[in-house]
Amino acid sequence: MSKPRRTWKQVDGVLLLDKPLHLSSNDALQKARRFFSAAKAGHTGTLDPLATGLLPICFGEATKFSADLLDADKAYVADVRLGQTTATGDVEGEVLQTRPVQVSAEQLAAVLPRFTGVIAQVPPMYSALKRDGKPLYELARQGLEVEREAREVTILSLAASDFDGINFRLQVDCSKGTYIRTLAEDIGEALGCGAHLTGLRRTRVGPLELDRAVSLAELENTEEADRGRYLLPVDALLRSLPEVLLEAESLQRFAHGNPVATDLQSGKARVYGEGVLQGVGEVREGKLWPYRLLRQKDNG
Repeated sequence: MSKPRRTWKQVDGVLLLDKPLHLSSNDALQKARRFFSAAKAGHTGTLDPLATGLLPICFGEATKFSADLLDADKAYVADVRLGQTTATGDVEGEVLQTRPVQVSAEQLAAVLPRFTGVIAQVPPMYSALKRDGKPLYELARQGLEVEREAREVTILSLAASDFDGINFRLQVDCSKGTYIRTLAEDIGEALGCGAHLTGLRRTRVGPLELDRAVSLAELENTEEADRGRYLLPVDALLRSLPEVLLEAESLQRFAHGNPVATDLQSGKARVYGEGVLQGVGEVREGKLWPYRLLRQKDNG
């Protein structure tokens, strides 16, 4: 007997998912989407299969703002092993070189300031960056290596703990585009012994924190009618933006794509009217223009 055909629904909101190990971000997205029977879904930037942790998933109207979190700062907890470099920069790659480790906790602490602030990183070959339309990791699997330009990233804070002479844990707050594998490798080279990642967990994306995340197993063990309690409102993605409240006349203008007066000098704002999020506005030429508008229910 065939399974009944799934009915996809309009679901709006943000799910903070704790992505498990060895699952791609897209596979995690599709599993979560099926749990909610959501007609439309997207995530806010990939997390490697080797990495676990926070993967914000946007449903419905929230997908209009998912790209904004691509630019957000992020935080990670990384497990690093000194003494070995690997082809991929992590525990799954072939070991390329093994070197003796003669590093003290004081020496480890002393090199970290070199990697704090604005630093240059050369993206790894095992990355999704593209060259002539092909991801670098595809070229790497063919045994090819191409020149990559160094890129500037910002390490907002960096701290090491649990050092046992070989392994340590690294807490990283960083800008978008930071490769934690490359950071670990560069720290290993600064210590003269090499290093690679043995584990990686993302704990924050912009204002969103891992401690509010739910696992796929928890979702599976919750009745579908009750899963909505795990969804955050659409504006959970926008909490870092200032709030603007519009009265009826201004709201009507804004909702029809016209600018309204504002006290803001620059930047973007989350815009509310009649107690409901209307969308995001952007200040241009001294006025607040619609940047992204939400579909409003029961507008007739």
